[in-house]
Amino acid sequence: MTNFIQDVILDLKNQNASFSDLIFILPSRRAGVFLRNELSLVLNQTILAPKILSIENFVEDLSNLKSVSNTELLFQFYNTYLELTPENQREPFDAFTKWSQIILQDFNEIDRYLIPQKKIFDYLKAIKDLEHWSLQANQTELVTNYLSFWNKLNDYYTHFTKKLIDNRQGYQGLLYREAYNNIESYIEESNSKHVFLGFNALNEAEEHIIQKLIKNHLASIYWDTDQTFIENKIHDAGLFIRQHKTNWSVFEKQPFNWLNNYYKTDKNINIYGVPKNIGQAKAVGKILDNLSSTDPNLKNTAVVLGDENLLIPILNSVPKSVDVLNVTMGFPLKTIPLASLFEHLFNLQKKHNNKLYYKEVISLLSHQYIQPLFNNGSAITLIDTINKNNIVYLNETSLLEITKEETSLIKLLFGNWKNNPNIGLENCFELITTIKEQLSEDKKTNQLGLEYLFRFNTLFNEVKRLNDTYNHIKDIKGLYSIYKELLSSETLDFQGEPLQGLQIMGMLESRVLDFETVIITNVNEGILPSGKTNNSFIPFDVKLENKLPTYKEKDAVYTYHFYHLLQRAKNVYILYNTEIDTLLGGEKSRFINQLELEGIHKINHQILTPKIPNYKKELAVITKTESIISQLKTIAQKGFSPSSLTSYVRNPIDFYYQKLLGISDLEEVEETIAANTLGTVVHNTLEALYIPLKQQFLTVEIIKSLKPKIDELITKYFKEEYKDGDMTKGKNLIVFEIAKRYVLNFLNLEIKSLEAGNTIKIIDLEAQSNQVFTTVKGLNFSIKLRGTVDRIDEFNGVTRIIDYKTGKVDQSKVSVIEWDDVLTDYTKYSKSFQVLMYAYMLKKMNLVELPLEAGIISFKNLSAGFIPFTKKEQVRGGNKTTLITAEILEEFEIQLHKLILEIFNPEIDFIEKEL
Repeated sequence: MTNFIQDVILDLKNQNASFSDLIFILPSRRAGVFLRNELSLVLNQTILAPKILSIENFVEDLSNLKSVSNTELLFQFYNTYLELTPENQREPFDAFTKWSQIILQDFNEIDRYLIPQKKIFDYLKAIKDLEHWSLQANQTELVTNYLSFWNKLNDYYTHFTKKLIDNRQGYQGLLYREAYNNIESYIEESNSKHVFLGFNALNEAEEHIIQKLIKNHLASIYWDTDQTFIENKIHDAGLFIRQHKTNWSVFEKQPFNWLNNYYKTDKNINIYGVPKNIGQAKAVGKILDNLSSTDPNLKNTAVVLGDENLLIPILNSVPKSVDVLNVTMGFPLKTIPLASLFEHLFNLQKKHNNKLYYKEVISLLSHQYIQPLFNNGSAITLIDTINKNNIVYLNETSLLEITKEETSLIKLLFGNWKNNPNIGLENCFELITTIKEQLSEDKKTNQLGLEYLFRFNTLFNEVKRLNDTYNHIKDIKGLYSIYKELLSSETLDFQGEPLQGLQIMGMLESRVLDFETVIITNVNEGILPSGKTNNSFIPFDVKLENKLPTYKEKDAVYTYHFYHLLQRAKNVYILYNTEIDTLLGGEKSRFINQLELEGIHKINHQILTPKIPNYKKELAVITKTESIISQLKTIAQKGFSPSSLTSYVRNPIDFYYQKLLGISDLEEVEETIAANTLGTVVHNTLEALYIPLKQQFLTVEIIKSLKPKIDELITKYFKEEYKDGDMTKGKNLIVFEIAKRYVLNFLNLEIKSLEAGNTIKIIDLEAQSNQVFTTVKGLNFSIKLRGTVDRIDEFNGVTRIIDYKTGKVDQSKVSVIEWDDVLTDYTKYSKSFQVLMYAYMLKKMNLVELPLEAGIISFKNLSAGFIPFTKKEQVRGGNKTTLITAEILEEFEIQLHKLILEIFNPEIDFIEKEL
């Protein structure tokens, strides 16, 4: 089966057309490449190549104007805005760009469809006046300015377009209007034959231009559509061509070329529902792998992306068997790593007030293009210093104090641009030069990175040129706005052979082209078609009144492109996302439903689900080698603490990582005061308050005298623990007040106890138990035990060992029924183990006499007071005791020795527990 371009060339050949004298006009430049190739294949003679133009190039030539980029149009339009808008009503450039782009789009549509400008602007003005007719006579300044804006639209348009035409420049719509105005003189001067091929939706200017050329025998037009779409009066794929066939008077005397009948031929159509974009990319890779087994070149195969953001996942999914491919779309510059660097830089500078937020600083320092600029890994050292010192806000000076060797680099990255766009641009150029010098040390490896730098250098040069020419960028926000505008439209073009191998393209790039095998992705509502998006100031009913395109016509455009891909294809693979996402596209497209309801083709519709391996997490197992046993002995000589032994009970693998490998938690900036910091501060404050009272009996007056010291001590210890963190606002201020309240409540608890007639004598605080050794039967060396007891006191003559906890603890967590359970449940028995071990160690050192009590004071459960360890009987309602006797410590020693034996047993591995 021949393709559409071949059919056109063969028809012209049969008419004995002089190809060298023809001007071919196509919907896109890309189609021109294929046209040249087909000419070389069909014509068997040497000729001068005909002129081949895209419709945009043809219109630009006809208009005698030069097309201007969207960004430059914004600057020129701002000139108009400043000239026609009173100074007190003007908006800054960055605010202006947010709405002016929509106005420019509306100007574009009005001109492309040859709408009388004054008529539509007066219409819009009248609508806005009607909307506000009921407002009071004394309108607010906001409403007055709003109505004034609509009154000026025609003046804005007239002034703006006149300036452009005087400079021989224009936007697309203005080019079309001027081309329409010039068509008569062009016809008088031209004798070339124009061939229009592959068009569908035409704007008013295009319709008039093409019809006038045809009427004057200077053009012919070839339509690429199918009988099926034209005969079906409600099929959107034929909407525009049906209108042209009916409304164009030229077809009363000339044939309508052509109505084909390819769509109803047998096709292998597969529709796959796949979850998420990555799922679709993987599915495309699998399809290509299967196709390449029979057709290694995939010459007549196209992957058409409904969503162009899928490009990178698709490229990563192309199988290795496909060695030739061509990507027609560019790689968006905004997605490359260098874009994120400048994003971080602008975010930092937009709110630069000489206080830099640590996350933004770390984002810059850890960026892949910045870290190599620092010598000897000093960027990592800088990040570590910020984390260790808990610095939430920094400035250029503090950064320079930390790393004195990198002065120029720190100033380049973190120096204040002073809200000056010229300083900002200079810094960006200097940063690009600095990175370039570093990458140039190994050009071969860093070719792509250097290409990125070149493109960003070009981009900033364009920003500088625009600002030097128009001087509208007054601050960093304006600079960022234009940078983002340029970045969004810039692409890094791929190099490839457009006529060989697999073709990967967007939907609009498929115009006029035919492929035997077509793979279309993202066929979901909101993407194909795009749905009810209306980025315009012109209301829907006004668009209908003036025959401007609405979302309905835009949907019909995509319907035509979709069905055009299917028209001549033999194998079709349609993929859609089964996971509905209101932002990225909804349910499967109406195109799929329509295909199925037509009943023309047999369709294979499947839901593909990724193959998820039956993965069962294997718990880590570390075998105890001789070196591990040796290391355990070294740890035993330094001493086991209660927390280290209970960490083994909780999860042996954590004990291994922390105690043997020395792996600690990642140190990060503690932006909000953490629970362990709060606990440390409360402990230290109570120690400082009570140290002068050692070996004294407490009185109500003594405790009351401690209260005025709370604020000063809490502040002191927070500064020690929280370093440079800010405690004066937000959650941190709340935590700071909670710490004060904890200590105050504790003192009030002491006062209440004393007032009740109890006697309390402080024996010791933060008592160190570092010289305790125990001999375990079965081990030929002694085990050292160590720990620090928060408080030892005497309560009504009974010694108490007290451990402070800032978390909530109740009696059930400090009780034991069966001794053998102590080593089985960390959550339930770890507190009992800890206080018993403190009692055991203190008794071993002869610092206390039995019997005694050992327990917890929970600051979240202060109303419970001192919560003593309790030994309960198995029988419900049986005896229980809070006194720790020699018998109880003997029972505890059995459990302690059992735990130590298990830790040192080479036959028992470190086995991870499921928590």
